[in-house]
Amino acid sequence: MGGVCSRKRSQLVHEDDASQTSDRFSKTSSLKWLLLSLPRGNSDVSLKGQAKDLGFCPSLMELCVAKACEDINKYSSFAMLPRDLSQQIFNELVQSDCLTEALLETFRDCALQDICLGRYPGVNDAWMEVVASQRQSLLSLDVSCSEVTDSGLNLLRDCPNMQSLACDYCDQISDHGLEILSGLSNLTSLSFKKSDGVTTEGMKAFANLVNLINLDIERCLKTHGGLVHLKGLRNLESLNMKYCNNVADSDIKYLSDLTNLKELQLSCCRITDLGISYIRGLSKLTKLSLEGCPVTAVSLKVISGLASLVLLNLSRCGIYDEGCENFRGLKNLKDLNLGFNNITDACLVQLKELINLESLNLDSCKVGDEGLLHLKGLVLLKSLELSDTEVGSNGLQHLSGLCNLQSINLSFTLVTDIGMMKISALKSLMSVNLDNRQITDIGLAALTSLTGLTNLDLFGARITDYGTSCFRFFKNLQSLEVCGGLITDAGVHNIKDLKALMTLNLSQNVNLTDKTLELISGLTSLVSLNLSNTRVSDAGLHHLNDLQNLCSLSLDSCRVTATEMNKLQATVLPNLISIRPEY
Repeated sequence: MGGVCSRKRSQLVHEDDASQTSDRFSKTSSLKWLLLSLPRGNSDVSLKGQAKDLGFCPSLMELCVAKACEDINKYSSFAMLPRDLSQQIFNELVQSDCLTEALLETFRDCALQDICLGRYPGVNDAWMEVVASQRQSLLSLDVSCSEVTDSGLNLLRDCPNMQSLACDYCDQISDHGLEILSGLSNLTSLSFKKSDGVTTEGMKAFANLVNLINLDIERCLKTHGGLVHLKGLRNLESLNMKYCNNVADSDIKYLSDLTNLKELQLSCCRITDLGISYIRGLSKLTKLSLEGCPVTAVSLKVISGLASLVLLNLSRCGIYDEGCENFRGLKNLKDLNLGFNNITDACLVQLKELINLESLNLDSCKVGDEGLLHLKGLVLLKSLELSDTEVGSNGLQHLSGLCNLQSINLSFTLVTDIGMMKISALKSLMSVNLDNRQITDIGLAALTSLTGLTNLDLFGARITDYGTSCFRFFKNLQSLEVCGGLITDAGVHNIKDLKALMTLNLSQNVNLTDKTLELISGLTSLVSLNLSNTRVSDAGLHHLNDLQNLCSLSLDSCRVTATEMNKLQATVLPNLISIRPEY
C-alpha cells in the first residue's frame, strides 16, 4: 500500500494512542536507521515481484523492504518504523510464505492497517493477539481457512475501526463468536462463507452493522429465518447467498426494503416465483443470479421490470420459451446465462434487441442453426457458449459479423471442418473449444489465420501429426488441449516452440513416449501438464527438471511409480502441488 493512500486512511486512527510509534523515534530517524544498515555496493538485494530488467532502479522503499526481509531474524520489533514501511515488510513476508508465528511477534503494536492471512498455514488464536494489537489502525482483516475460534475473534473488540473482515471456511467459529460483530459498526464488507456460526441466532449480530455494503454468506446452511436481521441494512449493495439451500421464499421478503441492492446472488436456493415477487422493487439491481432456482415465466415477468440489470444468470432453472418475451426490455444486459434450460430457437428471437450483450451462454439448450440467425446483430458479443446444442456448420455463417467475438465453445455440437472455415474470419477470436470428433486436420488448418488465439481445446478431435504443423501459427497460445487425438512424438515437435504455453493437455494420445517429455522440456512457462494414458515412464521424468513453474502434473495410467513421482516433487519441482495419480 502506497504512502499517500496509507496516510489518507490513517485519518481514522487516533494518532495519540499509546500503541502507536514510540516517541523516541521519529519517522525520519527510523527510516535513517534502516538505511544505514543497507550494505554498500550490494546490487543483489532481492526485490520479489519487481522487474529485474537491466537498468531498473528500485525505489528507496523497496530497498528498505528488501533489506528488512533479508535480515528479518535480527529484529525483535518493527514498532518504531513508519506504518507504510512495516506494512510492506509484512506484506512481503506473507506473499513469500516466510511469515511464522515467531516473526509475527515483531509486528506487535505496529499500527498495521491491512492484514491478509487468508489460506495462510498455521493461523490461530495466538496470531490473533498480534492482529488485535494493531487496535484502531486495523482496517481490514482476512483469516479465511484458519483455525481461529470464538476466543480469537473476541480479541477484535480492540479494533473498532475495521471496515473489512473475511472469515471464510473458519469452521471453529460459532454463533457465540459472531456476537463480537455487533460492536464493529464501521464494517462495510463482511464474508463468512461456509460457516456454521452463521445461524438464525448468530445473524442477530448483523442487525447493528448499519454501514455494511457487502455481505457474503455463501454455503451457510443454517440461515433460514435469519434474514429478518438484514432488513435494516439499507446501505447494503451486495448480498451473496449462493448454495444456501435452506433459504426459502419466506426469507426473501425481508430483502424487499433493501432498495440499494445492486448485486444479489441466490443460486441454488429454494426460491420460487413467490420469492422473486419480493424483489420487484429493487430497481438498482445490476447483477442477479438465480441458477438452479425453480422459477417459471411468472418470475420472468418480474425480472423484466429490473431495467438496470447488467448480468442475469438463469442457468438450470428449467425455463421454457414461455415468458422469454420479457427479455426484450432488459436493454442494459451485458451477460446473460440461459444454459441447461428447455429453450429453443423461439427464445432467441426475443434476444435480438439486446444489442449490448457481451456474453451469452446457451449451453445444452435446444437451439440450432436457425436460432443463430437472430444473434447476428449482437455485434458487441465477446463470448458465446454453444456447447451441446444442435448447432451445425450451416448456422455459423450467421456469426460472421460478430467482429468482437473473443471466445466460442462449439464442443459436442454438429459442427464439422466446414464450420471451421466459417469462423476463421473472426480475427478477434482468442479462445476456441472444439471437443468434437468431427474435427480433423483440415478443420484445424482453417483456423491458422487466427494468430491471436491464446486458448485452443481440441478434445476428441481427430488431429494427427500432420495437423499439428498448424500449431506454429499460434505463437500466443497459453492453453492447448489435444486429448484423444492421433498424435505421436513426431507431432509434438510442432508444440515445443510454443513458449507462451501455461497449460498443456495431451492425454489419451496413447503413442506418446518419454521423447515427448524431452521435446517439451523447454516450455518453462508451463503451470499444468497432463499426459495421462500415454507411454511416459520413470526414465523420462528427468526431462521435467527445468519446468520450475509446474504446479499440476497428471500422469494417470502411465508407466510411472510412486517413488519417482514423490522424488520429483520433493527434490526438483518444489512448486508442484497437485500430482495424479495419488499413490
